[in-house]
Amino acid sequence: MATEFIKGAGAAIASKLVLSQQSPLKWAVRENPIEPPDTGWRFFALDDTDETLNDPANMQVVDYNAVCEIEPAVIGIYNLPVGSDLQIIQEGPGTPIRFLDNHTDEFLDPSTFR
Repeated sequence: MATEFIKGAGAAIASKLVLSQQSPLKWAVRENPIEPPDTGWRFFALDDTDETLNDPANMQVVDYNAVCEIEPAVIGIYNLPVGSDLQIIQEGPGTPIRFLDNHTDEFLDPSTFR
């Protein structure tokens, strides 16, 4: 069971490459939730391809906290609105994670995360 970083966080859908840590988390997209407890968050790996993403067997429903356990930086984006489309940028080992808004091509200011 994942550590509960966010109480009652709900579910997300994540690439099995992210969950197995075979490939780093690269994209976070928030869609309209399917039904409770879905948060609408979708997480994709650097090495995911159209082919792998088109096969539902390569994705898994998980507690949002399970993704937070792999990449704690996603704790901060939890409350971003539906329609959020983010790229996770880390410029080198030990450097902070930054979130690039794919709609605006601007980095998010973590001080605005709630």
